[in-house]
Amino acid sequence: VQLQASGGGLVQPGGSLRLSCAASGTGFSIGTMNWHRQAPGKQRELVAGITRGSSTNYADSVKGRFRISRDNAKNTVTLQMTSLKPEDTAVYYCEADYMEYRETIVAGRAWGQGTQVTVSS
Repeated sequence: VQLQASGGGLVQPGGSLRLSCAASGTGFSIGTMNWHRQAPGKQRELVAGITRGSSTNYADSVKGRFRISRDNAKNTVTLQMTSLKPEDTAVYYCEADYMEYRETIVAGRAWGQGTQVTVSS
């Protein structure tokens, strides 16, 4: 399973961005999907997560500003970011738990390549 993230860029404080991530492969199903971020000099942190049943969780720092959603049919996850702040500047990574159906069932975790979000005037 591979994840491809897109949608990062440069935005002014108070602006909005939408990140998307798509899973690809054969014979798989996706479980929980998450967005993480890593700012320069800081550890990677979990920003938001969504289960297959669409239960969500958010870091306190983004509650009320970010919204995570998914499309199970398309194996995609989206992070809608609003009221962006300079401290949201980071590389954002999508991550997903998956099951691959081969001769045996293989469980794994995949990461996307990261997309840069810069919030600056």
